[in-house]
Amino acid sequence: MTQQEALVSLNMVADIGTIRLNKLLKFFDKPENILGASYERLTQVSGIGQSIAAKINSFKEKDLELEFDLARKLGLKILTKDDEEYPKNLKDTIDPPLVLYVKGELRPEDKNAIGIVGSRRASFYGLDNAQKFAFGLSEEGFTIVSGMARGIDTYAHRGALKAKGRTIAVMGSGFNKIYPEENKDLAEEISRNGAVISEFPVNAKPLKQNFPRRNRLISGLSLGVLVAEAARNSGALITADFALEQGREVFAIPGKVDSDNSFGTNELIKQGAKLVSCLEDILEEFNLPKIIVSKIKEKKGEPLSLGLSDNVQEKEVYQFISGESIQIDELAEKTNLDIQQLSSILLKLQFKKLIRQLPGKQFVRSQDEK
Repeated sequence: MTQQEALVSLNMVADIGTIRLNKLLKFFDKPENILGASYERLTQVSGIGQSIAAKINSFKEKDLELEFDLARKLGLKILTKDDEEYPKNLKDTIDPPLVLYVKGELRPEDKNAIGIVGSRRASFYGLDNAQKFAFGLSEEGFTIVSGMARGIDTYAHRGALKAKGRTIAVMGSGFNKIYPEENKDLAEEISRNGAVISEFPVNAKPLKQNFPRRNRLISGLSLGVLVAEAARNSGALITADFALEQGREVFAIPGKVDSDNSFGTNELIKQGAKLVSCLEDILEEFNLPKIIVSKIKEKKGEPLSLGLSDNVQEKEVYQFISGESIQIDELAEKTNLDIQQLSSILLKLQFKKLIRQLPGKQFVRSQDEK
């Protein structure tokens, strides 16, 4: 059994979850060793009780064969954390899923992603804003990430598609149980213009407990999360909490003070989320002034070749950035440049793939620098 097959098998074990699976991997080193371990050895691992140990021991290889057959029929790729295509933003989070099912294509440029989330029972105001912001951010080159639920999520995906941009949908169920059912056609359209992903086995049902797990992927894939509209107990607030834990930016569109649908967004703003009233409110947070943002075009199917120019200031800024992250404020002190001027230079270096930005406005040199 290969490592991928072992990870997929373990991911199929009911109730095991990412946290328990990571504990098992730390104890047994390799996923293959977990499947071959005795009941007694499994129960020695913290958090692995008798029930989970019994489920691991009773896993049947024929169920794995069926899983791979179904994945092939549905046109899915199965990624593990070691695969090159596995999203970098997600890999850098505390508990990334060890297995991802993907329909469509994940690309390196998807690291420049914004999550847009909100209520399923949204008002016209919320739906309209979700679509408009998704459209505008897509035009600026961002990938839009959402959960393909009814309401805000659906309009966010449609806004990106309308702009002919990229969008990623994260499901709280398996691909054989797409939820909500009326979004099956939307899922197909998204897979042709981005990707639909899930950490759940193909036949997993859209159980209530799956959606908080789904929400951590939405924020984990993104540089920041925009809450377009959220009531008091909206699941979008859980996504915002995950975003904060993962070091992502949190944005919120304000609503009427007497609207139940806007209670959650207004509370987020009171707690420190950035109030958003226009596209520039988001762009400036990522040091992306609208007049500077541009998409890197491709020529003859090959990426545009970019390197460090003769610009003295670019070279000066670049020399202070290494494999260790450095915050923008520290860069400003070292270079004696104001934040606006420095932000412009950093953006150019990012477009040239010489540096990359981490959460919290920190910068490091790219691993693929020339």
